[in-house]
Amino acid sequence: MAAGAHDRIAVRRRDEAWQEERWADPDTRVLVVSGTRVRPQDGRVPWVSPADAPDGVRVLLGEHDGRAWFAVVTGPEAAQAAKDEWFPLRGLLPHLADQELAGAPLVFHALGLAEWLWVTRFCPRCGEPLSPRAAGHELACANGHVQFPRTDPAVIMVVTSGEPGSEDERCLLGRQAIWPPGRYSTLAGFCEPGETLEDAVRREVLEETGVVVGDVTYFGNQPWPLPASLMLGFVGRAVSEEINVDNDEIDDAQWFTRAEMKAGAEAGELVLPGGVSISRSLVEHWYGGPLPGQW
Repeated sequence: MAAGAHDRIAVRRRDEAWQEERWADPDTRVLVVSGTRVRPQDGRVPWVSPADAPDGVRVLLGEHDGRAWFAVVTGPEAAQAAKDEWFPLRGLLPHLADQELAGAPLVFHALGLAEWLWVTRFCPRCGEPLSPRAAGHELACANGHVQFPRTDPAVIMVVTSGEPGSEDERCLLGRQAIWPPGRYSTLAGFCEPGETLEDAVRREVLEETGVVVGDVTYFGNQPWPLPASLMLGFVGRAVSEEINVDNDEIDDAQWFTRAEMKAGAEAGELVLPGGVSISRSLVEHWYGGPLPGQW
């Protein structure tokens, strides 16, 4: 995803004259956000010209492909009036899968900030109302206290057991009770204060499934503003295989060989995460190629 990332041009966030100049350019693209929701059109996330954008908090996203990109965050009224037409980020993910490389990072940037603007209304230090500045990337109160967007680190991992690359090597997947039958995914959880990412992997897997993990290696990362996470992907090697699920976050967990995973996916009995997610990338990295079916 980094290859398609936009230039966030943070140096321009206080340059109002430059922003007005780019806003006047009909080639500039704008994402309209009602509260924290976007209204897809024809199966895609729509970008409009500045002339077609409503009034609201103007957020500078950056530059890509010779254009400036903004979001306009309005009140939630439009989305509330037509809830079945406006979607939060999770509902937009299927509409992002086939868009250009920059599409998803721009939308993640816009909705991550929209969510932060929505929930951060008052100063946590003095209780005064907050107002946006720096093109929507800062909030300040009358007493001069400044708030910045937060990102919560979360680990997501594929756990393996057995001789690497062998027919008997297995991968650990889990599921939540609220998911439809057959839906499984990689395990995940938030990093706690004072904890390394590797230890977070070991703790989460142990808490959720009872499996002990030894070696942990970094895989990659994905911004996941649902509402404000950065997913850090890892591959963990199990030193125990007995499963004892917590029955809280995880309802069931199973080990899958590559043959079992392929057969289940082809039969529709094993439904894996969607292609836009790092979870899918982790699973297919271990499997060694693409798999059929997705959420």
